[in-house]
Amino acid sequence: MLTLLGPQTTCCDKLPRRSFLKAGFLGLTGMSLAQMLQIRAHTVQASGVSLPKTSVIFLELAGGASQFETYDPKPNAPAEYRGWFSAIPTKLPGVQFCELMPQQAKIADKLAIVRSVYHHLINHDSGAHLTSTGYDVGNTDINLTPSIGSIATKVRGANAPGLPAYVTVLGMPIYGRSAYLGNSHDPFHIGNPNDGNFKIKNLTLPDGLTTSRLTDRRTLLRSFDNAKRVLDNHGIASAMDKFTHKAFGMVTSDLARNAFDISQESPAVRDMYGRNGYGQSVLLARRLVEAGVTFITVTEGSWDFHDNAKSASLNKSPTYDRAVAALVNDLQARGLDRDVLVVAMGEFGRTPKINKLNGRDHWPQVMSVLFAGGGLQMGQIIGASNAKGEEPIDAPYKPQSVLAMVYRHLGIDPAMTFDDLTGRPRHLLDHRTLIKELI
Repeated sequence: MLTLLGPQTTCCDKLPRRSFLKAGFLGLTGMSLAQMLQIRAHTVQASGVSLPKTSVIFLELAGGASQFETYDPKPNAPAEYRGWFSAIPTKLPGVQFCELMPQQAKIADKLAIVRSVYHHLINHDSGAHLTSTGYDVGNTDINLTPSIGSIATKVRGANAPGLPAYVTVLGMPIYGRSAYLGNSHDPFHIGNPNDGNFKIKNLTLPDGLTTSRLTDRRTLLRSFDNAKRVLDNHGIASAMDKFTHKAFGMVTSDLARNAFDISQESPAVRDMYGRNGYGQSVLLARRLVEAGVTFITVTEGSWDFHDNAKSASLNKSPTYDRAVAALVNDLQARGLDRDVLVVAMGEFGRTPKINKLNGRDHWPQVMSVLFAGGGLQMGQIIGASNAKGEEPIDAPYKPQSVLAMVYRHLGIDPAMTFDDLTGRPRHLLDHRTLIKELI
């Protein structure tokens, strides 16, 4: 049994956000990797539909990034609204970003920014659950409905055999889990690829365990399977042989190991993304979609700047700006920009008026969301907020529309249903309006 701990982050509610993933491996109890592979493949096989080999990189701006200090500056608003930073021109005529986003300003023609996403949930938990799953369930500290990554795992599976379908990098999303879909659709979570001793333990053999000894253990497991076949009336044991073979393949071949080995990137490429935890995590996300992972979420720290937002923004924004620009350029240079969709979104925006602590508070009434690639219509600003950044005044969209665009890219019908724990069929999304300007 392996336990992988993600880094701990804290938002304004002071609750630690440390997550863990337990995956049984070669055990005689619990769920094995082979069982996980079996369950994940079953849905795709049963559908009989050939799904596109598209993928998504979801950059979760946990804590809620400010629309003012990113993509929707208000240079003509009163000082207590426009904030501490200037607006700068972008590659799109007449469009300005905050000066903290200079690298993305240079490639604005490769981006689409929706400045008019809104909802009504003011708490981190409820807002994050909504933006991760599409469902408003009130305040909760567990997934009550599946995350979009877990849905992708169940319906799509990985784009290449021998790889996980859903990976979370750096931090673990609070609501990135599978809910009633079952633990086999939870993400494969890894830590900080910028750490000097970064290593994916799941994909390497433990000290003292050779391939030969692993084969011996496989033989032992087969003996248990043979015994179980005596009582097996449904062919389950026979079917498990195939998935056990795949499970062993993941740790005895180089496919997954190479995909996660960021040291194979050139120093120039690693420098381009930034030699820091966030930059290297975004680079790893590119490596993984290129190898065949379907859905990747990158989460770092918190954008929850209730006080001293000026210094916090100066500290956090440059690494984000550099990594996003590098990712978009890199995907295009590699010919991946149509197959890979990039989305950057937090759980809400920030208050238009600066508070007494020189920060901004929660503001779900309007937020900005970034799209890149995915074969969508780039080089545009969609929607608008009013002069003080308080609410949408054009093309308002809810977070469910962002998720609907993600499902569309993955070839998944958000109207499909799965039974929840009560046996009630639940749609992937109850509200499925697409962002028509992107299509």
